Amino acid sequence: MQLIQTGSKGLDELLGGGLPKGKCVLVVGSPGAGKTILLMQFLKSGAVVDERGLYVAMDEAPEHVKANLSPFNWNLEKLEAEGRLLFLDATMLRGTGASRSSGLLLSGEGIEAEPRMTVRFLIDTIRRIVKEEDIQRIAVDPITSIMLRYIDPYKRRRAMLMFFDSLLGLGCTSLVSTELRTSMLRRAFQVEEFLSQGVILMHTFIHAGSLVRAVQIEKMRGIPHDAQLRPYQITSNGIEVYPKDRVF
Repeated sequence: MQLIQTGSKGLDELLGGGLPKGKCVLVVGSPGAGKTILLMQFLKSGAVVDERGLYVAMDEAPEHVKANLSPFNWNLEKLEAEGRLLFLDATMLRGTGASRSSGLLLSGEGIEAEPRMTVRFLIDTIRRIVKEEDIQRIAVDPITSIMLRYIDPYKRRRAMLMFFDSLLGLGCTSLVSTELRTSMLRRAFQVEEFLSQGVILMHTFIHAGSLVRAVQIEKMRGIPHDAQLRPYQITSNGIEVYPKDRVF
């Protein structure tokens, strides 16, 4: 199976070389764990080798995301200007679904949208961009906005299944983030974990009075991988994983 590098050398080592090409992988983490950093690091590492990437902003507008990531000096604006990195503003999906303008934007150009923003419309938009722009990597950040639209568990699972199946059918390698809602020891499995081809957990917890960050490859179909907790840090280069070290 062909492997796609994540942009973090240590994480790639845990994966035996990288993510399985064409698969959809979930990144689960608490607030501040570095999910957005990892997703953008993945897109940036592809963009610099001419693998065009699409960032789907579900929570914060793209300009805010780029501003938050500016300390890393990744030249995201330059990559965007060169057409190697595209941003899709889908933040209106986090609303309740009441009749309103969706406001979908791609690289500053308006995309005609339905009066009501739907998951299906978002999927169709992503599919069209992938085809027209020859996208090879996708980051969706976070999927939580879709989850919150559905109170009924059946409808929520159906929407999530449709979304993940659609991403898989595009042939791109995708990272999708979601929130870790409980502590590591009391964590319950979430529906999206069963629907994705891989799950990367980004834990943060206090040990001996210090903040500890640890990454774990909980699931990765099709390739052997290291499933142990391994420490990582957020550095000036992004997420750096230490694959030979143990957390405890």
